[in-house]
Amino acid sequence: MSEEKTVSFTSMKAGTVKDFEIIAANDRQTAKELPARLIAHLQEMAKDDGAYKISRLDHVLQCASRAHRDNADDDWVIAALLHDLGDVLAPFTHGQVAGEILRPFVREEVAWVVSHHGIFQMYYNTSLTKVQRHSRDQFKEHPYYQSAIDFCENWDQCSFNPDYDTENLEFFVPIIKRVFAKTPFAS
Repeated sequence: MSEEKTVSFTSMKAGTVKDFEIIAANDRQTAKELPARLIAHLQEMAKDDGAYKISRLDHVLQCASRAHRDNADDDWVIAALLHDLGDVLAPFTHGQVAGEILRPFVREEVAWVVSHHGIFQMYYNTSLTKVQRHSRDQFKEHPYYQSAIDFCENWDQCSFNPDYDTENLEFFVPIIKRVFAKTPFAS
């Protein structure tokens, strides 16, 4: 007897317990494949330079290399590696996209910083007005404010250097696998 691979319904309200068990099994398989999917997306980022001197992949690899060399833990290294994952798909909300991908697997602080790093990076954009550049100040009382400043200052804004000794993607694969093997929302 073969196991069903698809649901019987065309409207969720008509779904049976068995249908939702099929979906749950599929979701578990998708979660197991997440590291490979993230690695494939990172590889795609090598094709886009975003008008910088290096590719988007090289930028995040450089960020992650800096974090790793600063003895950051896996949560911060993976944040540095994946913080711009949404650049091409969601250019106006890329941080939120990456933050939501990370949120089930990293500490709240790390997910918050990734979600908000775009606002904190505006500080370095000299084409913006003073008010726009200081829009991060709206979070001055937030407990992760300084962490976001440090993330951007130490790892993100300075990682566009074609001459930096950057680790390759394979170096970070074990960290990707460790972080995404965690029980979701256990951090």
